[in-house]
Amino acid sequence: MRYLLILLFILTIGAYADKDPGKVEIFAGAVSSKDDIFIISDDVIVAYGEYVLTAKKGKYDKQHGILELFDNVRVSSNNHYKTLGKYARLDLKNKKRTLKPFYFQEASMKVWVNGEEGCYQNNMLDIKKGVMSGCDPQDPLWQIQFSSSEYNTQTKWVDIYNATFYLYDIPVLYTPYFGYSLDTTRRTGLLTPSFGYSDEEGIFFQQPLYIAEQNWWDLEFDPQIRTDRGAGIYTTFRFVDSKVSHGSIKVGYFKEKNEYFQKYNLANQTHYGMNIDYINNDFLNSWFGVDHNNQAVIYVETNTMNDVEYINLATNNTSRTVTHSQAISRANIFYNTDEDYTAAYFKYYIDLNKEDNSDTLQQLPTIQYHRYLDTFFDDHLLYNVDLRVNNLYRSLGTSALQTNLAIPLAIRTSLFDEYLNISYQTQLYGQYSTFATDNNTTAPENFDNGYYVRNYNLFTVSSEITKAYPTVTHSINLSGSYIKSGFEERSGFYEDNKGIDCNDPQNQEICEFYNITDIKEAITLNFSQYFFNRSNEQIIYHRLTDIIYKNDTNSYTSGALENELDIKLTRNWRFYNNFLYDFDANEFSKQYNKLSYENEKFRLSLAHLYKKDIYSENDDYSSYITSTINYKQDSHFTYFAAYDYDTVLEVKKRLQLGFLYNKRCWEFGLNYVENNRPILTQDNTPSSIYDRYIYVTLVLKPFMKATQSGFFGLQLPKVLNGS
Repeated sequence: MRYLLILLFILTIGAYADKDPGKVEIFAGAVSSKDDIFIISDDVIVAYGEYVLTAKKGKYDKQHGILELFDNVRVSSNNHYKTLGKYARLDLKNKKRTLKPFYFQEASMKVWVNGEEGCYQNNMLDIKKGVMSGCDPQDPLWQIQFSSSEYNTQTKWVDIYNATFYLYDIPVLYTPYFGYSLDTTRRTGLLTPSFGYSDEEGIFFQQPLYIAEQNWWDLEFDPQIRTDRGAGIYTTFRFVDSKVSHGSIKVGYFKEKNEYFQKYNLANQTHYGMNIDYINNDFLNSWFGVDHNNQAVIYVETNTMNDVEYINLATNNTSRTVTHSQAISRANIFYNTDEDYTAAYFKYYIDLNKEDNSDTLQQLPTIQYHRYLDTFFDDHLLYNVDLRVNNLYRSLGTSALQTNLAIPLAIRTSLFDEYLNISYQTQLYGQYSTFATDNNTTAPENFDNGYYVRNYNLFTVSSEITKAYPTVTHSINLSGSYIKSGFEERSGFYEDNKGIDCNDPQNQEICEFYNITDIKEAITLNFSQYFFNRSNEQIIYHRLTDIIYKNDTNSYTSGALENELDIKLTRNWRFYNNFLYDFDANEFSKQYNKLSYENEKFRLSLAHLYKKDIYSENDDYSSYITSTINYKQDSHFTYFAAYDYDTVLEVKKRLQLGFLYNKRCWEFGLNYVENNRPILTQDNTPSSIYDRYIYVTLVLKPFMKATQSGFFGLQLPKVLNGS
């Protein structure tokens, strides 16, 4: 019979109750005593605060307040870590606990420590001569052997002294000190560094410093050095200023060495920039205390830099480098109700191929008011209103203030038990533009202030039919619409430039503001169909659209036929197609095809895009092939590859090959990357460089975290396009 030794607790532990608020309870199958010594045996269980200790037998010294446990001693706590040993000593008076030999396991981080002796006092666990690892204790792939270690159970910080890192039984690295946190919460400290090497840039090293002193913000410093190229630093400040808003501010600076700057004929020897991201999903309430049930959102994304290298130097991973030549900054603010939508949009464009963007047209701002669909006369007449004011500005050249107003009015009804839907719509539209040059003087010729007003009429007939079959459900939608222009009136800029050819490069400046397209009398035919299986999963989507125009000879000709097809060929295979075919030119203006395969282990994607401006005198067209493949062999091995190719320029845009091996306590991977990266030269001529890297991923869990840049990067010799 097991006895609950409450009496033991009262007589001997009570003396220390004022000093130690932790309650002690001892369970044992047998107990005996002599003088002030109590002998307990037969499966001893000790409950002491948050700790539970078990052992075969034990001894308690009443006079000194010392409890000793022997044989198969186990200690666990509410924090899910446990220790094992043959001997434990609890000094209840001095709140000191000792375990020999010592085995400790932190369950949440899956870290274990084995030592000759462990001693715990005042939230500090001191370990003598031990081994630490996150792998299987029976045969660890890696381990750290040390002479002594200190672990703070409150901060979960480990200090290790005279540490030797082993791969299996092979010593790899020695350090007199190694410190790490076993806490997964945000905290100040060093993040995982990145290393690299290339013939052109030398040794690359980046050591991030992370500062998180409060829970609403953090700060990250990313200093880097490229020994043969230069050095720089990027800093990111992240914050959460309310329950509905958060943001980040990133600034960066990098300076090239003279030799590298001159060798590659770069436009700038220093690269710098700033990125700001912020969103507030209810600024009226959080800023002004206005209580409402609508949407009030502010979104800001600003990107400013002196050239594209500011982006590419932020990381050592070329798979993330920028290959486009335009950066956009935007700020949107809107207030949305069930009836109205009011917004302001700001857009600022930076052409990274230019040293000066003073002649780039900006949208600063666009003001919009939109009245959602509403009805008159018992829901028979429908209308909405859309008003936009665009301030198209640049500091060098012609600017404009354009006001657009669109008011569609519609009548809709259904016939034959709603099998046939009929609607008539008249669209009222007007635009007014005022122009100015950079010195606020009158705009040049063909830029007189003016207005444009028109309406057009649209008649639509549609029908939708759905039928269920034993294995599939089929839905068909048919519609036809007839559009015809009504009255039209124009003055100033719109009268002077009527019929302008915007495909002519000489008219580029005028066409930046002339966004009026003529309404041609036309018939639009639409056909779409869907197939769903018994699980309500879409297996086929097909859409056809054709526009038949009335030409100058009063005969009708077909315009561009658009086809879109998305079909699930099998459980794993899917095919997507989208094309535009122009009947007048008898050729495709767009052709996009994508074939993909996906299952639990394998993903494949192969796509081709062809686009052509069939009415351009230069007969320009583009053609790209993109492909990705990913294979997960098992729970450990994953292989991946990607390849992009420009078939017109006969230029490889991207190549990536690699694998990742993942186990509980470590990850290892190799990744070969080629990337065609644009640069800006001193003569303002756009050029590009082939960056070629081999990335090594090495993650020792839980002491390291996987990073997007990899643990080590080896850059192979670059190829300068056109050099």
